[in-house]
Amino acid sequence: MRKTTETELILEGYGITTAQFLYHLPDHPHLLQTFVWQHYDIAPKFPALLRFIDFWQKTLDGPLHSVTYTHRRLISPSEWRNVTGELVLQ
Repeated sequence: MRKTTETELILEGYGITTAQFLYHLPDHPHLLQTFVWQHYDIAPKFPALLRFIDFWQKTLDGPLHSVTYTHRRLISPSEWRNVTGELVLQ
């Protein structure tokens, strides 16, 4: 199986998703801690983010309080074009 490069992911429509997790500390449930997660993901289904949330709930001790996220496509089809030649002056 071939590993997909970041450039290939971007051209396939993936963008960068950043999520901020607020969670209760296991030993001090009245205190909230923050964790920032960032990964390439595809909107609007966000499979990587949902897999991470599922991992968090099954594996980690700190129960989630809230998750806020933002998503930005790094390149859109109108911003990219295939260049077949190059003209060099001097």
